[in-house]
Amino acid sequence: MFTALRKFAIFCHRWMGVAFCLLFTWWFVTGVFMMYCDFPSVGAADRLRHAEKLDASRIRVSPEQAYKAMGLDIPPDSVKLATFDGRPAYWFGEVPEQTIVYADDGTVQDGYPAELNLRTAARWTKAPGGQARVEEIREPDQWTVGGQAREEGPLFKYTWPDGQQVYLSAASGQVAQYTTSASRLGAYVGPIPHWLYYTALRKNGRLWSRIVIWLSGVGTLMAISGLVVGVLVYSPSKRYRYEGEPASIPYSGTKRLHMIFGLFFGIIACTWTFSGMLSMDPFPSLVPSGGRGEASRITKALRGNEVAIAGFAPKSPADALAAAPSILQVKEMELTSFAGQPVYLMSGILGDANLLSSWIVPVSGIPSALFDRERVLETVRKAVGPAALAEARTVNQYEAYYSDRVFNRDGNRPLPVLYVRMPGGKAGERGAGYYVDLHTARIVGRRSADGWSNRWLYHGLHSLDFPWLYNHRPAWDIVMLILLLGGTTLCVTSAIIAWKLLRRKVVA
Repeated sequence: MFTALRKFAIFCHRWMGVAFCLLFTWWFVTGVFMMYCDFPSVGAADRLRHAEKLDASRIRVSPEQAYKAMGLDIPPDSVKLATFDGRPAYWFGEVPEQTIVYADDGTVQDGYPAELNLRTAARWTKAPGGQARVEEIREPDQWTVGGQAREEGPLFKYTWPDGQQVYLSAASGQVAQYTTSASRLGAYVGPIPHWLYYTALRKNGRLWSRIVIWLSGVGTLMAISGLVVGVLVYSPSKRYRYEGEPASIPYSGTKRLHMIFGLFFGIIACTWTFSGMLSMDPFPSLVPSGGRGEASRITKALRGNEVAIAGFAPKSPADALAAAPSILQVKEMELTSFAGQPVYLMSGILGDANLLSSWIVPVSGIPSALFDRERVLETVRKAVGPAALAEARTVNQYEAYYSDRVFNRDGNRPLPVLYVRMPGGKAGERGAGYYVDLHTARIVGRRSADGWSNRWLYHGLHSLDFPWLYNHRPAWDIVMLILLLGGTTLCVTSAIIAWKLLRRKVVA
């Protein structure tokens, strides 16, 4: 029975190894580059860093006057003040139904002509617009095939001789994607091959998802079969006799090296492939659910759904800007509310350090860097109803479920934040928890009762995002590189064995 099981396991692993050894090598090698190379994208932090500083002296039109210029009666769902085309401007609504009204003369921006788009792209790159080559992109290419950029088409692509490329949305006049020669090269050796993120395949999202899931699933089975083979074949008691000598491993040369590396790194190959499959959400039961209604109620209570523009009349945007610290280069000012009171929320850069920062200027009240913790907590309590919160605490450093690593392209997540947890529905059940940024009074993180699987089976196993390791870099880098290089060696020896096997079969 033991001999038959061993032979069957060897047979399955051998032929699956022939098919998957190159794919596994591909994944391990590109995983090294994935540690430091990301797919190019444009996030809120990127837009803020590329934006121009607001000039208070040029803001002559009030928010109420600007909104009246649009001829609408219903309150806007969002309002911000930022610089556009070198002029301060109000932005009402969200893309693609966003409207821009200039704050210096009250004119409404009507469309986005070619000259304006070229100026916008040139400001982003800080390169002369006359050097740019312009293309209209109506079908997604490699850099716009996924995410928000794909939804903002058609796009205009501006390419400079130094390799900078800017994709501008024809619908909003905003930068939808930005790449450089370095970021494209990093993507070509990292995310694109690692995710199989090739344009022809990625255009069909459903097909791409299925291929990645099936390849990862079968690859996981192959890795498991390899571990089974290693355990069944290895004999610490040295019962094998290989080439006349007692041996724990009945192989020599490449096969022996492959088995040794498989016993050490096979479990890593298995867990990485399985956790990679989980990134595609193949099991709906493991996808975090619930708590959406609570999040919506908390958000509405903290910030509201609409902006009451008339409430900002007592303090003009120019006066609010004057209340900001001189070290803060304010680049964007959101007109919002907190607990029903109108507030200017400013975002910008601290001095020359290029660090993102914010400042709060209430229409009636004292400016500050943070919202009052007790007021935030009381507002959340009122929003979730009579049931008392199960937990409420201030988080001043990153923790297991609130990390600066997980899905955070815009830089480090904000600190401090207020963590609040709801009571569980059943005895012993953990309720959903929310991390509220005290700088903006927004929910910036969520911990659901069933979110452990995504946190540990995916992020934990795939990125080794364990606080005790990742928080002590370069220890994390060293461990990851050792495991990736060990896995690569395991796959290379597998490829050599597969090549010898195929050549022997062909010759025979």
